[in-house]
Amino acid sequence: MNAERQRQIASMGGKAVPDEKRSFSQNRRLAAEAGRKGGQSVPGSKRSFSQNRELAAVAGRKGGQSVPDEKRSFSQNPELAAEAGRKGGQASHGGGSADGQAKVATPKGSDTQGEA
Repeated sequence: MNAERQRQIASMGGKAVPDEKRSFSQNRRLAAEAGRKGGQSVPGSKRSFSQNRELAAVAGRKGGQSVPDEKRSFSQNPELAAEAGRKGGQASHGGGSADGQAKVATPKGSDTQGEA
């Protein structure tokens, strides 16, 4: 059996199960834990995306393009996208404060004191 036929068969199996019966689609925490566990089982030297950022970028774009516009939550909800971007930046750059709240940047020259 060739690789294309294997992909077709695997695709049919995935489509046979409705979304509501897929445990990861119902439980994001469970999906995240499984993803972390799977990622931790692979040695860093064999993680292609951590070794090749361009490969990771291409894969991310390809994955994003495969989702219809109406199902892209970030394209439908800009505030959700902005919040996710802030969280990602804080996680990768050590942002946030001692109480776990994000630091909010204000434009230069703006003064919030004295506002009622």
